[in-house]
Amino acid sequence: MENIFEVLIISIVQGITEFLPVSSSAHLNLLSNLFGFREEELLINISAHVGSLFAVIFFFKKEIISFGKNQKLFLRIILASLPLFLFGYLIINYNLVPGLRTYKIIGWTTLIFGIILYLADKFKANKNIEKNFTTKNAVIIGFFQILALIPGVSRSGIIMTGARVLNFKREEAAKISFLMSIPALAGTGVFGLYALIIQDSPILNINSIITVISSFVFSYLSIKYFLIYLKNFNFNLIVGYRTVLGLAILCFAYL
Repeated sequence: MENIFEVLIISIVQGITEFLPVSSSAHLNLLSNLFGFREEELLINISAHVGSLFAVIFFFKKEIISFGKNQKLFLRIILASLPLFLFGYLIINYNLVPGLRTYKIIGWTTLIFGIILYLADKFKANKNIEKNFTTKNAVIIGFFQILALIPGVSRSGIIMTGARVLNFKREEAAKISFLMSIPALAGTGVFGLYALIIQDSPILNINSIITVISSFVFSYLSIKYFLIYLKNFNFNLIVGYRTVLGLAILCFAYL
């Protein structure tokens, strides 16, 4: 239990930032460098992602249970996720991940893609998932999601950006992002579990259990209240946060 501080911090940050357009990977990388999180880092990060996966599945349980009714939707979600899996495999296979996790890259992507989200949010909005999440739109958003492999871009952020460019309402864009997080988080969990097995590392302990539970709670609350927020407000607050954070990281990186 000596690592309870690390467990709680990672759980809270993962839970809150996974579904907000601010990049959970960037925040977790920054926290790891800031606090020197190293011990059990892989297991804790995997557990945090699993908690987020359980939360989004639980939140959309009605849609998932009614799979027959929503079969086309989920098939398109899977289709939209294929480019991410393909390019993700290539990045991992060629060991490009360490080169992407620099302060300069995270700073610039946080800033630039925040501005792009702001511009995309100006597009007219008249589309929803039920009527307009076509195969074509799924493929387009899927290719947007590839950019999320770069820390700081934000998987949820770039999906919402793509959906807004395609004229989806803010709340609908967020729902698309949340649903697309299911295969993305599942893939992260499976790959992480495989990595632990290869390293002959433990895949379950008290810290990982606490992480899953804590991440689940904060992820669920993040999904619920962000959807409520988008019913009444635009992305300006998020963009402002990304701008300040990006500039702060760039100042640290260059000065």
